[in-house]
Amino acid sequence: MLTAALLLCGLAAAGADAHAEDAPRPAGPQAPVRIAFMPDVHFHDVHATFEPGTFDGVLNPRTGRRATIRTMQAQLTSTRLFNENAFAFLAALDDAVARGVRIIALPGDFSDDGQPVHMRGLVRILDDYAARHGVEFFAVPGNHDPVRPFDQPGGKPDYLGRDPRTGRPGPVAVYSAGAHAACDGVAGTRTTPDGVVHCTDAVRHLGHAGITAALAGHGFMPKPQDRYYATPYSPVAPDEYAFARAREQAQWSRRASTVCNDLADQETPRTDGPLCARLPDASYVVEPVEGLWLVGLDANVYLPTGATTFSGSGNHGYDRMLRHKPHVITWLADVVARGAAEGKQVVAFSHFPMGEFFNGASDDIARLLGAEAMQLARRPADTTTGALARTGLRVHVGGHMHLNDIAVHRTPEGHTLFNIQTPSLAAYVPAYTLMTVEGADRIEVETIRVSAVPRFDEFFDLYREEHAASADARWDPAILDAGDYRSFARHALTELVRLRLLDSDWLCDLHALVQGPVSGADLLVLSQLPRATTLRDWLAAPDSGAPPALAACLDETGDASAGRAGTRTAARIESARRSAARLAGARGLTLGALADWTMFDLAVDMMRLANAGDLALDDIPAARLAQYALLAELFSADGAGPPDPGLALAGGTPVVALVRKRIGPLLAIVGRLSAGAPTAHVRLDLARGEVVDLSPDAPPPASPTAAPARTAPPAPVTR
Repeated sequence: MLTAALLLCGLAAAGADAHAEDAPRPAGPQAPVRIAFMPDVHFHDVHATFEPGTFDGVLNPRTGRRATIRTMQAQLTSTRLFNENAFAFLAALDDAVARGVRIIALPGDFSDDGQPVHMRGLVRILDDYAARHGVEFFAVPGNHDPVRPFDQPGGKPDYLGRDPRTGRPGPVAVYSAGAHAACDGVAGTRTTPDGVVHCTDAVRHLGHAGITAALAGHGFMPKPQDRYYATPYSPVAPDEYAFARAREQAQWSRRASTVCNDLADQETPRTDGPLCARLPDASYVVEPVEGLWLVGLDANVYLPTGATTFSGSGNHGYDRMLRHKPHVITWLADVVARGAAEGKQVVAFSHFPMGEFFNGASDDIARLLGAEAMQLARRPADTTTGALARTGLRVHVGGHMHLNDIAVHRTPEGHTLFNIQTPSLAAYVPAYTLMTVEGADRIEVETIRVSAVPRFDEFFDLYREEHAASADARWDPAILDAGDYRSFARHALTELVRLRLLDSDWLCDLHALVQGPVSGADLLVLSQLPRATTLRDWLAAPDSGAPPALAACLDETGDASAGRAGTRTAARIESARRSAARLAGARGLTLGALADWTMFDLAVDMMRLANAGDLALDDIPAARLAQYALLAELFSADGAGPPDPGLALAGGTPVVALVRKRIGPLLAIVGRLSAGAPTAHVRLDLARGEVVDLSPDAPPPASPTAAPARTAPPAPVTR
């Protein structure tokens, strides 16, 4: 903690002594350079080869090939796809190559738990595109590659296979030794009381050594053609650079640091001293073309919890970096300063976000839904973002969140950090980031949607069989009618919301309104009820539209009086309906229009906006978005304020309190999510710290100097 505090103070002092306007300006590349960023590929080899006698997949009648895929049930209850994203990755690579891109960065989670069988498939693809198209890949690790710093048992219970007795498709278990009681260290297939288990070490989770060895030629080690390559552990300066020396200094025996866990975050801190381990670090800086420094940051921090056990790095990222790997942040500041002095444009990429990613709505989301909702635990602290900005770094590309966002973070000293969150090809909206580095102060960024994916429906017949064979299948087979990959990913998000996120992230009462289903018109009507009408009254009244599930959400301790059922509550609802109709009419609406969407639509749209930002606007009717904004305004004017984390709903709670203190803030959050910076096609004006919209329908600049005139797309640079 002391080290992190000293680092923060040091960076703050550096920022105070060298304001952004006084710092050296990098010249950047002499010609525009294009870079594609593809984080969170989560590659799973859908036609993998396992050892004989273990798992051979399921025969796909459409192709005659055996598919080694996960079940659709597994996909639709996960924040990422496992199968079709393999085809999306190939489509994205083809698209990038067709655009002349020859530098592709993989900011973590390029694998799905670093399993050897899937890493082999990934390396084949990277090697193939490098050989056929001259593509250079630069990878940094994510929390799924590796899951822990050293090898550990692994596997999954839900590969798609067939019951050997009935031939019916369904989930089958594939595990490595140590991950399942049936897998005793000898590969093969076992029959257990619970079903068949396939045992193979091909699905163990590789540690750092296995991951980096597999991708040594794709960023983790220097290549002869690199103009410069260094790590936080390389003392070599750019003017003394030589490949042989860089390769020697990049050996993994040199690239490690001691990470200690004092368990200060635990309820019972250690009293016998911290647990420490010597762990590798895969950070590096590379100059693939003259004038461009790409900084790959290994922001994984695995804390020792025992002699051979470690906690994962999934939710902590840069908060833990400042505390447990501060030397890497100090090195980053040095790289930025040296890059500026050498006339290099420095662009960093890593798996984790460097700043807030929900358009400033994170605090309200936490107050309304809880600090763990919507992956908020992955948000770095504001002080962390400030420390990172004070390194002088101006542009960072991150992943991990599977969402699309561009945010600008400014410090009081004048430093500006652009944090670009690139969406995942395995989630909604499937896309990658195309960056064109144009010089010292201009970087163009496009978010390239990936919709046309050849073979994306290759396994649909198998999924139909899976659905038909499962007596308790909850997922909607309508997803198999998707006409393209984007539509498929859109359906997948809808199912994820329905099957998982409403249960895990939404409050009980909000979830009950979704189950109702309560419509937009109902919300406006409820907002017009008198305060004397309680939730108990609403539930008790016949034909009131109150969702029965709401009753289970109320705290009735010491408050069990009967509700006002019958004509009295019904009359109040009818009066509120007339008032709501007049209110809607005054705004050019009808209750019928507001009845076109339900709370479930609102929940899905909120997640679309959270995941995709302005890319989601193609999937949300503009009229509905306007209605969300109108209701947010009306409920705010009617007494809604920020979320009230202490509000406990009871039977005696007024119905209007539910609307004002739950729905009002929820709609306000949706509004903030929909009003973020543009991402489809922008220019980062690094000198002014602004995001300039270059899309065809962008509003005109406020003044002639607000945005430089757009020029023709630059020709790509090849090596």
